[in-house]
Amino acid sequence: MKQVKLTTLTTKGGCGCKIGPTELHEVLHALPTQKKNPNLLVGLDTGDDAGVYKLTNDLAIVQTLDFFTPIVDDPYDFGQIAAANALSDVYAMGGTPITALNIVAFPIFNLDKAILTEILRGASDKVQEANCSLVGGHSIDDQEPKFGLSVTGTIHPDRILTNAGAEKGDKLILTKPIGVGISTTAIKNGLLSEEEINRVTKVMAFLNKKAAEVMKDFDVHACTDITGFGLLGHLTEMATESHQAITINIDAVPILPRVRELAEQGVIPGGSRNNLKHVQESVHFDEHLDDISRIILADAVTSGGLLLSIGKKDSSALLESLNAEGIDAKMIGEVTVGDTGHIYVK
Repeated sequence: MKQVKLTTLTTKGGCGCKIGPTELHEVLHALPTQKKNPNLLVGLDTGDDAGVYKLTNDLAIVQTLDFFTPIVDDPYDFGQIAAANALSDVYAMGGTPITALNIVAFPIFNLDKAILTEILRGASDKVQEANCSLVGGHSIDDQEPKFGLSVTGTIHPDRILTNAGAEKGDKLILTKPIGVGISTTAIKNGLLSEEEINRVTKVMAFLNKKAAEVMKDFDVHACTDITGFGLLGHLTEMATESHQAITINIDAVPILPRVRELAEQGVIPGGSRNNLKHVQESVHFDEHLDDISRIILADAVTSGGLLLSIGKKDSSALLESLNAEGIDAKMIGEVTVGDTGHIYVK
């Protein structure tokens, strides 16, 4: 297989290539309201990670799709990361993925076909790790490679988790570090060592499967996964949909190594800057927090961790259970008194 730096084939990578939250809101806001369907339990209203449709009183399906341009140069790793990212939406709803479809855009006549084989192999291995079945897909010839999955999962209608259930006094737990967007921009610019590339790749390719299994034993009130809109963007969505305010401690937020150093050098993706601009009216920073700290919290994440909101009395036990399973989860804040939909960063 001819070696190609996949990240050089696109202007943006991973979830950083998503349409920004401000622009997306403008587009969706102009659409007509859909007719209500009583079986559609989670749809377009809340900005959740996936849709949920009830089939019977005991069974609902969870549906999602996600795809993006290369986030790393190795095709196998790209396939793994893209698959883990798509599967995560089902885990964030409390569901179990059962089938997946490949979504492929690839310059089939300009790049070695073996590269696409490796992307698909990486995704297939990750789907199998999730005990999910790959059942087909769709491909187009495109000059800019893109890859992802459409995933269907199952869940009991009474066990659905959304981003809208956080309650005052809840503690917030994050299961993966942030800073992925800055780190992967550094990969694109040739600024990370092989060890550093392997570290961030491992974080992105790590399934949220075990975290989702652990949280099923607890009374988790709300859940979302941290992706393209950054930690602040997804916190704001949870606070807004839950009609609550949230306070986080920046010193408790797990951040990948060298992220601050890279950000200080200007290695910041455009999507992260857009994220910070989008939430500026609803996020309140302590005066001691500099611009670099703020942009890191808004950094566009690809295949990030789960953000869990759980009652204070169960929070320590959940954190301990996650840590016992090898998940480096951290308690980063709580649901507090404040303006609805607002985030307070200390």
